[in-house]
This record gives sequence, structure tokens and C-alpha cells, in this order.
Amino acid sequence: MEFYSNGKLFILGEYYVLQGAKVFALPTKFGQYLSVFPIQSKVLSWKSYDADGSVWYNDDIVIADVLSNNQTSTDKVRNTLIDILHQAHQANSTVLSNGGFVVETKLTFPRNWGLGTSSTLINNIAQWFQIDAFQLLDKSFGGSGFDIACAQHNTPVTYQKIDSKVIVQEVLFNPAFKENIYFVYLNQKRDSKDAIANFRKKQKNLTNEIVEVSKMTDDLLTITDLNHFINFFKKYESNLGGILEVPTIQEQLFPDFNGLVKSLGGWGGDFVMVASENDPTEYFKSKGYATIISYNDMIL
Repeated sequence: MEFYSNGKLFILGEYYVLQGAKVFALPTKFGQYLSVFPIQSKVLSWKSYDADGSVWYNDDIVIADVLSNNQTSTDKVRNTLIDILHQAHQANSTVLSNGGFVVETKLTFPRNWGLGTSSTLINNIAQWFQIDAFQLLDKSFGGSGFDIACAQHNTPVTYQKIDSKVIVQEVLFNPAFKENIYFVYLNQKRDSKDAIANFRKKQKNLTNEIVEVSKMTDDLLTITDLNHFINFFKKYESNLGGILEVPTIQEQLFPDFNGLVKSLGGWGGDFVMVASENDPTEYFKSKGYATIISYNDMIL
């Protein structure tokens, strides 16, 4: 059996999603495969491949350790994997009841890009176990769940989670200026758990902001002009920067750039979204950022 899930980019509503805002995200052309082959022994023989074909994780996990959620290893990846599989088994105990599996995962993007190594894995495991991926995320890795929505949908989506209720809508986002949108990798990965923890430390009463961001998500889908798009996100970034009490990524690293540089997901790492009249490739290469991907090459 083989399963596949899309990667993700969080475009509007990062952090606010944790408070129930309606947000906007894009699934990527990059993602992760998971293949399973039944074997007789009570072992999960697990091998994970990066996009370049190199093996980044290789282990044999005794199924008894999954059933008991045995996380006594010093290997954090192993412990996380056991926890996810244990929670999947709790939801459907039939999959691991008759034997083991050879399991292979294959990323189609470099693991350090932050496009959803964990969310694509969780969604693939949920498909394998035929269980709800949002519930599996809640009981294992945690997070808002927008990335699971991207994993499951091949179009732009709006996403909202209020208490335990998830609302996902496929939406049309195909601006005439999409050839002016790029994604630039900042050469550093940001841990989403750390980003969420930092936000919660600074958390204020955001009732008004949640309403405003939910409205902005709807407004974004109506923008037809590049300059409007740039100014729209500059205002959004400035407001969020005030709440996080940090300068925007454009203020920090690219104050001389003529256009928009917007953080995506946890501020301070992974990809930024860039919008400008002219091709920004040479500008970012001159600053030491060599991974610049066009909208059409990145987004489904």
C-alpha cells in the first residue's frame, strides 16, 4: 500500500489560528509518500528517505513498544514515531494485530525546508490506519491542524478550528499577478512547537484581532492588484509584529527590498513569501539566499 500527502505553506493567520481565526493556506507540489509491506515478524522495519534519496532515519521498532508507548529511547525521532503510531493503534487496533511491516517514507522536498515533514507523516499514517488525521494530530504531535487540511486537499483552503470543531473549505485563489509571487528559503528551520510556545507567553486578549484576521482571509481572496496585495500583507505583518513584540522579517533582514517579504508559519525560519514587480532572484542571491521558488513551481 502507498499513501501520499501534500506539504503546506501558511499564508495568512499564523498564530491567530490558535485562537479560532479563519485562516488561509496553500498546499504545495511537494509532499511525502508512505509505503507499507506486510511481514510476519512483529516489527516495524522503518526507513525514511530525504528528497535526495539519502536515508535520514532507519530503525526497527518492535510492535510491543508501540502498543505500550515505550518512549525510553534517547532518540527523539523514535519516541515521537512510537507515540504517533501508539495513538493510531488506539484508534484502530486491527492494523498491527497480525504481524509487522516494512515501512518506507519518501519526502519530495528537503527535510529542512519546513513544508510539513510531520504533518504529511501524520496524515499518511492516518490514511494507513483509516482514522481521522486531525484527531491523530491532537493526540500526538499537537498543533492547529491547518497543515493536515493542506495534506488532504489539492486546492487553496481556508481553515478554522473552534474548540474541537474543524472547518475546511476549498477556495479559489488564482491571482493574475501570481507570477510576481515567490518563496525564498531562509536557510534555517523554525520549530513550530517553540514558535507556538513563544506566542502563548505573550498572549493577550485578541478577540478583535481574531475577527479582523477572519475578515482579512475573506478579503484576500478578492484581491486582483499586486500593489494592493503587497500593502495588505505589510499591514498584516506590522500588526502581528506588534503582538509578537518582534520586528517583521522584512525590517530585520530586507529593509531595502522593493516589495513584500512576509514570514510564513512560525516567524524566524523556513520560507518567506516575496511579492514584487521585478524578478527578485538576484537580490536574494546577493544576500546569500539561493533557494528561490516561483509560485507555479511551489503551489498546487
